[in-house]
Amino acid sequence: MNFDPKQFDKSSFTNDSYVKRVEKPWGYELHWVAENLPYMGKIEHVNAGARLSLQIHDQKRESFFLMSGRGKIIWDNNKGELVETEMEKGKGYTCATGQRHRLVGITDCDIIEVSTPEMGTTYRLEDDYKRPDETPQQRKKERGEV
Repeated sequence: MNFDPKQFDKSSFTNDSYVKRVEKPWGYELHWVAENLPYMGKIEHVNAGARLSLQIHDQKRESFFLMSGRGKIIWDNNKGELVETEMEKGKGYTCATGQRHRLVGITDCDIIEVSTPEMGTTYRLEDDYKRPDETPQQRKKERGEV
């Protein structure tokens, strides 16, 4: 066997749980992966009738999975046209970097999002709450970290 488990530095191992609630005008997020890791995991609770901004990420890539309720994605198809897709439970949906998208709560719903780290800028092309683009500094401000 070429694998030696003793090669790992166990001082970085942790058995602690983690969750951070981030309030949003459309609902809230539960981050279940710490921000210092090379990926992100969160649950987005979207209130009925609420919608996230129509946005584009310049670096981030995301995948979504509907846990409960009814939700939809408004996003670019391969011709650059916005289309609506009602999410189905048990199916995953992936949004590419540079693809316009927004999540909408048809009813109160919970959506798992996994993504590359929270990095780069989220350009908010339309936003019901008049928020500015989410730069790294703005992200910290919205999360109460500065």
